[in-house]
Amino acid sequence: MKWEKLKPPEPDDPMCCCECDVFQYGCCCDCEDLDEAFNRWLRDKAPKSGCHSFLLGALIDNLEISLVPALVLLPLLMRVAALHYLLGIMILTALPGLVLWLYYATHKRKRRTLFFLTLALYSLAYMYYLFITEIVPRGDVSRLQLCTVTAGMIFTIASLVRTKRSPGFVSTAAREVDGKGSPALSESVQTEASSSFSGSRPSDKWSRCPVCKIARPPRAGHCGTCGVCVQRLDHHCVWINSCVGQGNHRSFLLTLCVFLLTSLYGITLVLRSLCPQQYLVSALFYCPGVYSQSSSALCFTCAWYSVIVTGGLLYLLVAQVVNISFNVTEREAQLALRNKTGQSRLWGLAVATGTYSRGFYQNWVDFLTMADASTCPRSGAPHLV
Repeated sequence: MKWEKLKPPEPDDPMCCCECDVFQYGCCCDCEDLDEAFNRWLRDKAPKSGCHSFLLGALIDNLEISLVPALVLLPLLMRVAALHYLLGIMILTALPGLVLWLYYATHKRKRRTLFFLTLALYSLAYMYYLFITEIVPRGDVSRLQLCTVTAGMIFTIASLVRTKRSPGFVSTAAREVDGKGSPALSESVQTEASSSFSGSRPSDKWSRCPVCKIARPPRAGHCGTCGVCVQRLDHHCVWINSCVGQGNHRSFLLTLCVFLLTSLYGITLVLRSLCPQQYLVSALFYCPGVYSQSSSALCFTCAWYSVIVTGGLLYLLVAQVVNISFNVTEREAQLALRNKTGQSRLWGLAVATGTYSRGFYQNWVDFLTMADASTCPRSGAPHLV
């Protein structure tokens, strides 16, 4: 791979011409993000001491005021879509494009943003709220089924929190970089470090990051969004606002599995309650009388919304499973396609590089038993929300 020859990312966009440091609250025009000025104003008004000051400061630092329109529009659009099935088709078809337009209109200059994570959590909470207030009172859902859905929700959020802890930042304490940019490691340290990375071999060489200017172990990569190097970097996931690397890849896969199982089970309960006489798959396309009541129409529309989201995440899960089976990360697959060093498999779903693959069984053993980030030296990088 010619990762070292890649140019560093372009520098940040210049500050808007109408924003001046003399005026502490700044001013905003069409090319300036409203969040920055609003956050500065809130931070200046925050209390100066006490526990409440710390909690409020942490909340304000991660507040994005431009998320409010998205959170208000989602339930509003769902209710409009529930008025008629034609409106439902139009809104659900245009919704992904609307979300992307809102993102690029308000957050395109932000490298890291809570936009997608907040939207995903809000959608999850809103679907669960409708399930509790509209479906459960119908009497078709037993207590055991309700507890199963609730447990799935709690387990999904707990797994998400664990996933966001740390992707496994490359440590700067275990080695030094000499004047020529080569990692100066003792033999024992290099052997121990090389064995801690899944699929790596003792002959694999450490490389020098062209951006961070530090030595990094095999299969590590630099995330241009977070601005740090991550051990066994797979990709940067906007839905969790974090990188997926050696430290959280298994948790990320677990989060996908738990969410998909909970979502599919919840959709099944909703359709069985709304269309008890129909088969599960046919109920999505034909459910007589579902638009006769506004509550049932809203639940049916949200079920379709959940199906769309679940389908997208199911594709992501399948892609992750295929990559793990070939022992290749998403970053390595993209670099292989760019450098024409990999072979496309399974109708383009996977890219086989042949570099680290040791067979289906052993690849999964390597993935499930790879060293956790907590066993590797930690870097001085701050926790990224």
